[in-house]
Amino acid sequence: MKHKTTRKQVPLDHISLKGLTLAPSQVLGGVRLVPVLRNEVRADLRLTQRPYDEDIAAVQIDNKTAYYSYIPHAFVADWSSDGAPVAAYGTQIRAEKSQRTTDGKVHDLGFMTARVMQKMRAREDRNRLRFLPLDVSLEGFLSLHFGGPDVIWEEYSRAAIKNGLSPRSERTIPGRLIKGLDDALRVFEIHTNQVGSLVFVGDALASAFIVPHPDDYRAMHSTLLTDDYGELLYYYGLYAEENRLHPHEIDAERVQSLDDLRAEVARVRTDWADLHQLMSHNLLGCPVRPEMVYDMGPFQLQRFMTELDPKAENHIGEAIIRKNGSLEYLKSYRLSAAQCRRAFLLMQLAECNWSLDVCAAHLKCTRNELIFRLENAGFGYLLHQHVLEKARSELRLQ
Repeated sequence: MKHKTTRKQVPLDHISLKGLTLAPSQVLGGVRLVPVLRNEVRADLRLTQRPYDEDIAAVQIDNKTAYYSYIPHAFVADWSSDGAPVAAYGTQIRAEKSQRTTDGKVHDLGFMTARVMQKMRAREDRNRLRFLPLDVSLEGFLSLHFGGPDVIWEEYSRAAIKNGLSPRSERTIPGRLIKGLDDALRVFEIHTNQVGSLVFVGDALASAFIVPHPDDYRAMHSTLLTDDYGELLYYYGLYAEENRLHPHEIDAERVQSLDDLRAEVARVRTDWADLHQLMSHNLLGCPVRPEMVYDMGPFQLQRFMTELDPKAENHIGEAIIRKNGSLEYLKSYRLSAAQCRRAFLLMQLAECNWSLDVCAAHLKCTRNELIFRLENAGFGYLLHQHVLEKARSELRLQ
């Protein structure tokens, strides 16, 4: 998805929590929530949830491509260009003509309801943008080399040459199915300046959610239940037990005065922040590949993907970055190992001009082993049937 802009893209080479603080976590069963606090709260960017009630949504990407998913809500961003405070969407007294929305049309099909929309993100007013949280990132992931082979190699099927990877799909799990997450969101404390949370399931980072303003987070705290999560995290939730992992506690021998107590509390909070940063190292501070989604004047909406290391955790997500580089909004999704393998293989093929022989040499495996990996990853339909059968036959003889 490319958008023309005359403005320079703000570099997003890694996810930085500059201006944000990780508070001590709260744990319930296998769920750990780490509050994210904003040191200096500004009100020139606000986010609001706009709920949808349909069973499925279809978003037109271009004339030949559509994205289908269950979409529980959109986010509406309002901002000012001069740094002045703005009110969140739905709380302003505005002229009727300025209340135009881009939510598409709803169709009642009898057995289900469907919403049909034109874009993943759309400007509704001069300083207002509607976008679909996380679906912006998932659409970017699904469209990765979606066009298929650029060179008509004889191994690829006619359908692959003509239609590329269409249809491409991935499976996700809603947060309400993760054991303990509902209870954790209901009972855990929300801090005064809290603008987000890091969600861990079985002490594995499931997602990061950060918004510009504390009031925005309080209103959207429960949306973590409707967010998408990888299938592996569902099983982590079933089997994970409470882990009381924590750094060193306050040393009573060092406390002789109130100043000593303040210093100890500050030290323990710093130790907690360092621990959570370490637990999130595959997202926070990790190199990412950014892509511009929309220029919002003083801000930019970008989506990103980590380096896709098959031996490590990998994440996709979206962020709103202020022109000075500070992070105003973040929502991430942890890829499963299978999703990472699929994306990794596609990237390797594309870098090798979709040549099986060149790609196999690059990956230090045989051509038949590469074909076997593609078939196991769900991309067997890209190749002619006789190519698959020949590879299976030769591998059995080895």
